Amino acid sequence: MATLTTTEGLIPNWFPPNRENYDRILFFWKLYPLFASLQWLTRWYGMGKTSVTSSRLNLPGRLAWFTMEIPGFLTLLYHVSSLSSQLPDNHEGLPYQNKVLTALFVLHYLYRAILYPILQPSMSPIHALVWILAVSFQLVNGLALGSWLGAYGPTTQAEWRWSAQAWGWGWGWGWSPGQFALGLAIFYVGLAGNYYHDEELREIRRRAGRRAAAAAAKDVSSKHNGGTSSEGSKKKKTSLVEKHYELPTAGLFRIVLYPHYLLEWIEWFGFWMAAGMDGLQSKHHIASLTPHHN
Repeated sequence: MATLTTTEGLIPNWFPPNRENYDRILFFWKLYPLFASLQWLTRWYGMGKTSVTSSRLNLPGRLAWFTMEIPGFLTLLYHVSSLSSQLPDNHEGLPYQNKVLTALFVLHYLYRAILYPILQPSMSPIHALVWILAVSFQLVNGLALGSWLGAYGPTTQAEWRWSAQAWGWGWGWGWSPGQFALGLAIFYVGLAGNYYHDEELREIRRRAGRRAAAAAAKDVSSKHNGGTSSEGSKKKKTSLVEKHYELPTAGLFRIVLYPHYLLEWIEWFGFWMAAGMDGLQSKHHIASLTPHHN
């Protein structure tokens, strides 16, 4: 593993960090799960179904989601590229393991940051405090993972082979091609399952939208036939589509309240397994995925 005493970049020695500052950041980042667990102590969560629509600090849901999620993979890509280019004797570039893990992270966030807000039939507003905390998480998480993949984890095939012994647990679990392949399979299962159950939630609002559209069409037809239509009734139907919730019954929703988040935890577990299940801080990414709806 490399030890860069100085780094060049947007903020020299910090963004990207040198080894000393990386270790310092990582020490505090390991405490993040304790901070994230405080969310369970409050009912307030300024987004999704728990958002308060009257707050002056609300941001439009789609725009806020996109801008708070996209810094994660952009930061990771920047750190992988910047730090790997500053490694001494790195003429052959990073090993395939680093490239594949980087691609998996980007793949997840291409869906989560870009496609997700586009596909949502509607999104509740997001409080500015939630947006700030989410951006902060994405920046630090992207820095930590990107620094590990770009310089401070294994950066040669020899180091990956060495890590299989150095990180191996008592029953022989460390990095190996077989474990790497299994981790990838688990990651893809989690990603597909996460998308499937997100789609089930989206379909609930689509059905509500179709019912509202049908009711509105019937209302207009009634008016043309000499009946009366209520403007307040139309607004109420639109409101129901924008803020409509019901319990899904498809897939794992039959047995789990938040299967889309369960599958995302499984997805990142696969990522962690592929990386060797030690020396990588994706486990703190898993800890952040406490349930919240939009």
